[in-house]
Amino acid sequence: MSRSIDDLIPNATQIRKEAALKEAEAAEQYARLAAAAEAEKRALIERLSQPSGKSEAEKVQLASTVIQRAVRNGLTEVQVYRFPNSLCTDKGRAINQQEKGWEKTLTGIPSEIFQLWSDYLRPRGYRIGYQTIDYPGGIPGDIAITISWGD
Repeated sequence: MSRSIDDLIPNATQIRKEAALKEAEAAEQYARLAAAAEAEKRALIERLSQPSGKSEAEKVQLASTVIQRAVRNGLTEVQVYRFPNSLCTDKGRAINQQEKGWEKTLTGIPSEIFQLWSDYLRPRGYRIGYQTIDYPGGIPGDIAITISWGD
């Protein structure tokens, strides 16, 4: 049984249709993944903007563990948290500009960390720093919180 040329070489119009369908499927899959990632990011930001639910004793213990580990590793400062600028009421503008009162723009866990420092670490000589650490598209992005105790 011999095969015809039409069986061996498909019509170009049909090939273009098949390619377009494959491309549409790939685009649809990308859109689904992007939507899922965005939903996951929104859920994370929502969770981080709420209180941690940890007791004061748990927070102090966690701070102690982080600081002692850094000291054992010969460090005089440690980044204790990184968060998206959307957890600030002004998207991190006051932190980026080092404005007086910037701490009032904090919400959720970043605010809790500042309060923990203010209540327990500052009286013991520790310093805290909130600094914008990336600039996607030229605008402020994530903010890092650093606790330090060295000179």
